Amino acid sequence: MKPSHEKLWVWQKANNLHLNIYKICKTLPLTEKYNLRYQIERSSKSVKDNIAEGNESYYFKDKMKAFYIARKEASETQNHLRDFESKKYLASTQCQEMIDIYEEIKRGINGLIKRTRYKQDVFNNKGSKNLT
Repeated sequence: MKPSHEKLWVWQKANNLHLNIYKICKTLPLTEKYNLRYQIERSSKSVKDNIAEGNESYYFKDKMKAFYIARKEASETQNHLRDFESKKYLASTQCQEMIDIYEEIKRGINGLIKRTRYKQDVFNNKGSKNLT
């Protein structure tokens, strides 16, 4: 049985983009290995990892923290993609497509944040602080 985060469309898109970025990074010159390559691989992985962590977390505070980090990492990855474009490692059209998908992912993360806030409000009004 798949973990529940793997059923989320937002995690699936983030995972697919991370895999695409990983493939692109293999084509970068060695001079970028510890600079841009390391940074974009780390940030794109962090997006999907934090979505998974937030979705699987038990406490509202932990969920929110992970989702906020995922959103920030998505923005960081978009910035690295612009660096790819400016250094001519990636065509402008391909770069823009990936940036647009990260915008979609950020909207999805915002939805997860709103859902978590709503659930927190409902449970706080019932006097419960967990996700039973």
